[in-house]
Amino acid sequence: MKRLAWIAFATAITLFLQGCAGWQSALDPKGPAASELAWLIWFFTGLCAVVWVLVMIALAVPLTMRPRLHAEPLVIDAGAENRKLRVVMTAVGLTAVILVGLTLLSFFANRTLAAIGSDTALTIRVTGHQWWWEVRYEDATPSRILTTANEIHIPAGEPVRLLLTSTDVIHSFWVPSLSGKLDLIPGRMNVLDIKADKPGIYRGQCAEFCGAQHANMGTFIIAEPRAKFDAWWNDQLQPAAAPTSDEAKAGENLFLKRPCVMCHKIGGTPAGGTVAPDLTHIASRQTLAAGTLTMSRGNLAAWIADPQGVKPGSHMPVVDLSGDELNAIVAYLEGLK
Repeated sequence: MKRLAWIAFATAITLFLQGCAGWQSALDPKGPAASELAWLIWFFTGLCAVVWVLVMIALAVPLTMRPRLHAEPLVIDAGAENRKLRVVMTAVGLTAVILVGLTLLSFFANRTLAAIGSDTALTIRVTGHQWWWEVRYEDATPSRILTTANEIHIPAGEPVRLLLTSTDVIHSFWVPSLSGKLDLIPGRMNVLDIKADKPGIYRGQCAEFCGAQHANMGTFIIAEPRAKFDAWWNDQLQPAAAPTSDEAKAGENLFLKRPCVMCHKIGGTPAGGTVAPDLTHIASRQTLAAGTLTMSRGNLAAWIADPQGVKPGSHMPVVDLSGDELNAIVAYLEGLK
């Protein structure tokens, strides 16, 4: 029985600790900011566990001791009272030392986080919308300013500065494997410095309730070697590829004649909307609707045909399309890589 109990306990602990890993866990750090925060979490948790155990012991000892009987109930035992006073004063002193120590640890951790962006070379402006992320890569040369949506590409091993703001309500940007969370507030610009230690894909999430589709407001930070990142940026700066098939050409014509152009932009075409994600290279992204759907022909068609069925409350309206029209538009958008 004891062996079975230990096996059950070990299994339960293993399953419990599985939640400490993965691409959306603050306890699975992949950058200096996340590593500093994870260390603080473990230290605070361990120290609080030790304090809790000591308090439980201090509580259990007097409860289990047999009370002493005095001939005179009202007579005070001066020695016992002094011992109790020393115990209380020691506990108060230790509490003060622990609180001061934790405060100092937090202070130095903040200094470490602030130092991450001291040699930042890349600045990205991230704007929160209900319910997607607008991503703008700043550059001293206006022609190299790039605007995308929902996916954030960064060079691995280099610090990146994110300028965070919002156009509607308060959102919160959080990529647990890379950094702590920071709010996006309308009319205010907050600064978050991040760094990915190595190439990889790190999932983020809005961490501030912002409306009905708050849970479906995800993002992905894609860290890649500098050469690959530069190549990606140069590709994204190019206008949309011209359609080649007859179906895709018909889809482009339909897209430009339907309400799509009122909200979306496609570089190199008359579509110049600015209130919804830029679709110039939409097919190069891994997901649709801010991480709600994986990128595929079927999901693209489902999103266009019934956005309210996929993401109820989203600001994308339903456009009345026949089956052939839907297929043509999907064929056109599939070519925008």
